[in-house]
Amino acid sequence: MGRLFWKFFLIVWLTQLAAIAATGTLFWLERERLGEQMSASPPPWSVAAHPPPARGEHGKRPPHRPPPPPGIPVLHIVTGLLASLLSAAAIAGYVVRPLRRLRLALATAASGDLSQRIAPAMGRRKDELAELAQDFDHMSDRLHSLMQAQRRLLHDVSHELRSPLARLQAAVGLARQQPARFEESLDRLQREGERMDRLVGELLTLARLEAGETTAPERFELGELLADLVDDASFEGASRQVTIQLERDDGLTVQADPNQLHRAIDNVLRNALRHAPNHSTITVRCRQVSPQTIRLLIEDQGEGAPPALLDQLFEPFVRAAPEAGFGLGLAIARRAILAAGGEISAENMTEGGFRVRITLPLVTSG
Repeated sequence: MGRLFWKFFLIVWLTQLAAIAATGTLFWLERERLGEQMSASPPPWSVAAHPPPARGEHGKRPPHRPPPPPGIPVLHIVTGLLASLLSAAAIAGYVVRPLRRLRLALATAASGDLSQRIAPAMGRRKDELAELAQDFDHMSDRLHSLMQAQRRLLHDVSHELRSPLARLQAAVGLARQQPARFEESLDRLQREGERMDRLVGELLTLARLEAGETTAPERFELGELLADLVDDASFEGASRQVTIQLERDDGLTVQADPNQLHRAIDNVLRNALRHAPNHSTITVRCRQVSPQTIRLLIEDQGEGAPPALLDQLFEPFVRAAPEAGFGLGLAIARRAILAAGGEISAENMTEGGFRVRITLPLVTSG
């Protein structure tokens, strides 16, 4: 038994003992008072209604004998003590048992095993200890997911870095073996270096967002931000004759980190531009759908994403196609949108194409 058990046990037991002692003392004092009253009262034959008892052999009345004083109720006291011991042990055990399970589960989690769950062992309990067990299980699930994501991220980062490093080594070897192709090898080295620089930059951005490192939010009009993004994307899509249409309500104000929100929407728009076929249209719609909500839709006419990947597209290094960048753009977008108090999701449209839906809180002038 642990110390907490004995603390609960002693508190409950001493409380019960005090209650028993006080109650027993009151009963004992009351019996003493009744005994004294009976001793001081005249014998019953002095009352006229009752004839006196017959005289004795020598003509004397028998002496009046008061009832004996009440004794200590030993049996009742022992029974009360046993009952208090059992009830104190039951109450202390009822409180301490789940805490002991929680302590063992915490020790197991500290050793790296997050498979321990204690809520099922609580049975039908509906008290705070059962809620604490549920919170522990939820924490274990969350930590397990985070650890799995961290392992997967490390694996994916090492995989993404291995490819450009291998090409860098191949370019260096080619330059040494064939000096005549030095310029070609130098161009390859530059491209792979830029690719690694972009990858490291996106990883740093993702890490900052994961750590919650954001600047102070500012109020700004979302329509102006979208106009700049659409103008830049239209310039890039002109070579493939991809048209970008912007439909927006004026005066929609948001409060967020403008740089992060710019990066998030730009990633989504560039993802649509990458998958949009030639001679197609990308539509950007920004509307107020409620007094507190802005909805932003970015739709392209591409082939969409595999249905099995729709729920995973916003995780790091998940790509709908092998050639679709590093798989970090939508992951960065999701974390930036969440930091702004919004939500983001993706879906394949029934009429064909791909849609990203973003909701942001509307900031009113008041």
